[in-house]
Amino acid sequence: MRVVRCDGSPESVAALSDALAAALAGGPAVLPVVGTGGERGGLPEPVGGSALVVETSGSTGEAKRVVLSAAALRASARATHRRLGGPGRWLLALPVHHIAGAQVLVRGLLAGQRPCVLDCREGFRVDRFAALATALCDEAGGRRCYTSLVPTQLHRVLAEGPGRGLDALRRFDAVLVGGAATSPALLAEAAGAGVAVVTSYGMSETAGGCVYDGVALEGVRVRLDPVDGRISLAGPMLATGYLGDPTRTAGSFGGDWFHTCDVGRWDGDGRLRVLGRVDDVIISGGAKVHPAAVERVLTALPGVDAACVVGLADPEWGQLVAAAVVCADPVGLVALRRAVRAELGAASVPRLVRTLTELPLYGIGKPDRARVGQLLGDMQEPGLAAD
Repeated sequence: MRVVRCDGSPESVAALSDALAAALAGGPAVLPVVGTGGERGGLPEPVGGSALVVETSGSTGEAKRVVLSAAALRASARATHRRLGGPGRWLLALPVHHIAGAQVLVRGLLAGQRPCVLDCREGFRVDRFAALATALCDEAGGRRCYTSLVPTQLHRVLAEGPGRGLDALRRFDAVLVGGAATSPALLAEAAGAGVAVVTSYGMSETAGGCVYDGVALEGVRVRLDPVDGRISLAGPMLATGYLGDPTRTAGSFGGDWFHTCDVGRWDGDGRLRVLGRVDDVIISGGAKVHPAAVERVLTALPGVDAACVVGLADPEWGQLVAAAVVCADPVGLVALRRAVRAELGAASVPRLVRTLTELPLYGIGKPDRARVGQLLGDMQEPGLAAD
């Protein structure tokens, strides 16, 4: 297995792209890592046919190494291109040690054109993104152009208003947005601005997004547990398991299915709605509350840029529904609670609401619920009651 250091520079991305190209052709599997620490000594070699090993900790903080075969990577990339309208040019604006960034490289390799790479060493800058996007679309010669972003990046482009960044974003035939839940308000703003946003749901274990705009990609099957709504996924892009961890592999993979930790439901139009993680469910006063559902209501309100809902230990309720919100202008507490009550019922109403300047994040833009819980716990006052 080949370890490739990734620091966000175009040079390190090129090195990973070369290694991935060799792996897809039957060479050794690749493990992209961040930093300059020691080699990942003592790791077992993945089974034959493996092409990529992705390190991921998820929301639990416990390290996992997901093994993906060359066949799974190809199946995912080809299904994506079929859904989006065919192969095209890609702009890479995501870290390549995460599956979303690595798959942009794979799609480019299969399309015969390596992606244009945004230097991420100084973070995401709208001006640099706009310059690269404009150049890419100008040089595409009529070919389709795509990029993949996390909600935070999309928000930053839109927040700058009319200008070069938004103009560049409008030129893409599709802008995949995933890695974290995207608020309805942000999606509506993007659509209103003429941006062709496509939401994606998936994870490292599915070689990236496998459900776009709530509809499974070709070859993907989605199943919901009839009791708790837990989502299971099947298809040719599934990982083979976790490197050196047969117990965890057996617990998550079985019978051609990957059993996620997410809960979902089918909307009226047959689209998958992801409600959140199984272990995020809050039991307040004996009622189940899905944080993601509350967050969708909150972020749909004018002025609310982001929200994270967690459960805090409470002697009366068992768990108390608490919300951290990011808003440019003050939003009335009564209005927040009233909106949640009208949409989801009294049990889902946050009994503690606090304003933050920004949400703590991990990975490529997911709210760090553990950290939010700590912050809200420090702000908690006894005897709080909903209006």
